[in-house]
Amino acid sequence: MANKKPARTSDKKSSTKSKTEAAKTAKVKPAVVTSEEAAPATGKAVFKGFFAKKGDPDETILTIFKKPRIYGALMGELIGTMLLAMLLLTLGVQPLYILFGCIGIYLAVFTLSGANLNPLVTVAMMVTRRMSVIRGVLYILAQVVGAWFGLLIINGFRLGSGTETELPAMGELTGDIFWVVALVELVGAFIIGFAFVRALQYKRKPLAFAFTVTSAITLAIIVGIVVSQSFFEFTETTFVYNPAIALMYQILPTAADNFGQLMGNICLALLAYVIFPMVGGIIGFFISDVASKLNGECCCMGCACCKKEEE
Repeated sequence: MANKKPARTSDKKSSTKSKTEAAKTAKVKPAVVTSEEAAPATGKAVFKGFFAKKGDPDETILTIFKKPRIYGALMGELIGTMLLAMLLLTLGVQPLYILFGCIGIYLAVFTLSGANLNPLVTVAMMVTRRMSVIRGVLYILAQVVGAWFGLLIINGFRLGSGTETELPAMGELTGDIFWVVALVELVGAFIIGFAFVRALQYKRKPLAFAFTVTSAITLAIIVGIVVSQSFFEFTETTFVYNPAIALMYQILPTAADNFGQLMGNICLALLAYVIFPMVGGIIGFFISDVASKLNGECCCMGCACCKKEEE
């Protein structure tokens, strides 16, 4: 009887130990590797959320005017485009003047509206869903009005001085040079659009943003000068890369032999200086987004949709 009690105690200890080990083993679950983790990243996975809305999803025509910030943004776009138009209408498309002048303008406006200051940028922002349609339309209206104010101010100074100084004007657009002008506008707008997306990563560094965008504009102007003057021997400026300011450059013809010819010339001008730049800007935005996605970056620089995707 005395020998059986220690045996029972040892049996209880061993059974308790085995139960504890079994419980620990049960808690540790083997790692399950899903097919998505095991398989390499496919194109579909890389571009997941590529066309997702990157702007404010709640911004509509019913809500946008309830926030006072929209009025400051519109004022920033109007004043910034006005200053840019005054710069171009007095000094022309001179790379050095553009470089230093635009840096100051973009720095002054960036925190107000994001400093689009160009319909081709705003249209590309809408197409890539970084901006709501209603905000984009309001921005474009502000840009056109700002460019018009810039023209009025410069014309007022010119007429008040009593001199016969002529404002810089665009060269006459004809059917013979249409495709050259249109392609120069397309390439320049592509450069500006591509760089603008890259500059969005500096949303907390206005100086870096302004320098990146202004450098792209300067590069586009240099490309335009080299192509139009060196390759095709144009003697007048035939590009501007900004549809709102292009209208103030009086690109639309006002005289022709007949009404049909007049409308044809107006359509050519709108295609070369409005449609082609907008298409170039959109292509630049999309190419920059594709490059960002392939490089593993957030194509919209930390927006809500990318954060949700990471979660």
